[in-house]
Amino acid sequence: MSVFVLDTNKKPQNPVHPAKARLLLTEGKAAVFRQFPFTIILKETVLDVASNPLRIKIDPGSRETGIAVINDDTGEIVFAMELRHRGQQIKNNLESRRAIRRSRRNRKTRYRKPRFDNRTRAKGWLPPSLKSRVHNIETWVNRLCRFCNIQAISMELVRFDMQKIQNPEISGVAYQQGELMGYEVREYLLEKWDRTCAYCGKTDIPLEIEHIVPRSKGGSNRVSNLTLACTACNRKKGNKPLEEFLSRKPGLLKRIQKQSKVPLKDAGAVNTTRWDLFRTLKKTGLPVETGSGGLTKFNRTTRGLHKTHWLDAACVGKSAPEKMFQIDKAVLIVKADGHGSRQMCRVNKFGFPRTTAKSTEKKVKGFQTGDIVKAVVTSGKKVGTYTGRVAVRKSGSFNIKTVDKTVQGISWKYCRLLHASDGYSYNTTC
Repeated sequence: MSVFVLDTNKKPQNPVHPAKARLLLTEGKAAVFRQFPFTIILKETVLDVASNPLRIKIDPGSRETGIAVINDDTGEIVFAMELRHRGQQIKNNLESRRAIRRSRRNRKTRYRKPRFDNRTRAKGWLPPSLKSRVHNIETWVNRLCRFCNIQAISMELVRFDMQKIQNPEISGVAYQQGELMGYEVREYLLEKWDRTCAYCGKTDIPLEIEHIVPRSKGGSNRVSNLTLACTACNRKKGNKPLEEFLSRKPGLLKRIQKQSKVPLKDAGAVNTTRWDLFRTLKKTGLPVETGSGGLTKFNRTTRGLHKTHWLDAACVGKSAPEKMFQIDKAVLIVKADGHGSRQMCRVNKFGFPRTTAKSTEKKVKGFQTGDIVKAVVTSGKKVGTYTGRVAVRKSGSFNIKTVDKTVQGISWKYCRLLHASDGYSYNTTC
């Protein structure tokens, strides 16, 4: 993962290798501008050098979204990250709030009266749990545009080609007989059956498309009649009906029959938000390229890349370079945590307050809960260096949550701010 560089006027320059950034920091020619993603700012004006145009590529997902910044000319993956959404958490919070509100109404205690006449929704409205996914991606696209010279955007607009899935026996259509033939249905089944053999439960092995009702018994190629099986299970089943093959495993039989009819919840969330995300990205003024999930997998397979969210993002669209490489294998893992709760005090299971109202002042001694700090304690029982997220207290005695533990009672005087709270938590993987 390259290091982003800003000039003295905070304009993006060409990203540099981590070793080059370390040298600039050691020689005092640059300073750390931002910790995540790691960005340095030059202290001296350099000659105007045109920065290389880069493309940001996005593989939207219901739970995780892959994002990659690529140089189309060289094929270099300049930056890679995986963004983890909090849509399910938002949904659970809203359901909890709704349950508490209805409970108060049923007990005829003080409550906010239902306002049915005000329940109108604007055109294009999306539930908060879905809209948060769009906002997360929008936030990071805007951030990356500030740190590097983004000139184009590519996104996976459709996860699956629904026409090809619903009508796999169509003939005479040009795209049906092209290079992507079979990729759409296979990718759909891999997602639906969690990349696992439906019969023996094995993973991380080659899987084959298998007909639940055999073709010789009148079964069709419709996706509701398809599943995944390893080679051994596929041969063992042959053209037997599912009921006969699993006659001694009624539990597994019932699960497969139920799973074959279950729609993809995560795919539904992606399909619901895709056009809203597309319109949001168009507002940046940059050209937006789109592609399907089948094309993404085709690009990844032909280039011999393994399955990850950020590599899927790098392979989105027809603009994917024939050869891609990454100078540093580090990938930034970003998790959306939100900015806290608007609730002034915590409530018990009956909906009554159990704490006092929280203070309107978020900052204590210049720090606020969620900031990433580095504390160097030089005296007392807690001598040592601690880096992590801080939980502030009015007394000035903070708690710091490190990777493996939580250290309590650290004075604010020992703390130095590394990264201000922005609603996300960060980790790096190689």
